[in-house]
Amino acid sequence: MPRKIETAVGRTALDAVATAAAASAAPARTDQATAVRYLLQLLAEKAPGNSVEVRVPPFGAVQVVQGPRHTRGTPPNVVETDAVTWIALATGAISWTDAATAGRIAASGVRADLSDLLPLRP
Repeated sequence: MPRKIETAVGRTALDAVATAAAASAAPARTDQATAVRYLLQLLAEKAPGNSVEVRVPPFGAVQVVQGPRHTRGTPPNVVETDAVTWIALATGAISWTDAATAGRIAASGVRADLSDLLPLRP
């Protein structure tokens, strides 16, 4: 993560995304981007490490979970999802199993199951 997102800013963005969803509206792109990055930051704080790369294009990516460090090319353990799914996973609105079953997560590698780390409860 390039710079730390303050808790108040992250929570404000999450609230704005939730308000938009409740109104069946698309959230502001800046709110969605900030919410995604804030939740990725929380995951990195909860599970520091470099063995799994979590990608939420186009907003961010982090390396998490203790284990072998990856330095070149595509990491062996990758989780990729869209912003809406990531926010839902991180906040507990959807379970890992339900999102994976619905095809909303692309996960590869033996360490790519993040179900024990989610939700984050920001």
